[in-house]
Amino acid sequence: MDLIFLIFALFALIYSIIIHEYAHGWMADQLGDPTAKYAGRLTLNPLPHIDPIGSIFIPAMLVLFNAGFIFGWAKPVPFNPNNLSDKKYGSAKVAFAGPASNFLIALFLGIILRICYTDIFSGYNFAVFSQLIAYVIWLNLLLGIFNLMPIPPLDGSKIFAPFLPYKWQEIMLRLEQWGMLILILFIFLLFNPVILPILNFIFYLIVGVPFYYFM
Repeated sequence: MDLIFLIFALFALIYSIIIHEYAHGWMADQLGDPTAKYAGRLTLNPLPHIDPIGSIFIPAMLVLFNAGFIFGWAKPVPFNPNNLSDKKYGSAKVAFAGPASNFLIALFLGIILRICYTDIFSGYNFAVFSQLIAYVIWLNLLLGIFNLMPIPPLDGSKIFAPFLPYKWQEIMLRLEQWGMLILILFIFLLFNPVILPILNFIFYLIVGVPFYYFM
């Protein structure tokens, strides 16, 4: 990655994550819980959302060790499920709002890129612009798909929990204490065989060409 693309990638990552977390808080507020609003988290200002480890350290290490991709997270937006008007599925709706925001960003930009990509080689500036937009699409699809995995503490575990027997809900709650270890194992063992094929397939469906065309 050159310096300009690296700066853009970090900026895109931070704001994609912020929009993801904002969506959680917005949905909770719509369902009757103002906890995020009172905590000052219903804002696109990055400062209240930044997590020193997930927003700074992890992305920096991935760049430093040339991992080939940048990933991270922000501080979770607080919400009180007891305040939600939908007691049964409210938490699932709040959890789904985050990935949904990433998919909407990817879809919106993907439609634009799908219309314009035939001119990708018509000029250097357009090629660079297309590459940057393609990366934002890819990044948001990554955030959306990854967070839908039913692994505590990812959003997927909270989305599917209300549909599971109570016994399995308890098991998922207990697994949250091992969440970071489970995530690390998942990333190293299953990221390439599970996430990447899904990611590349959805990118192709939206844009009409594979992601590697833009890299």
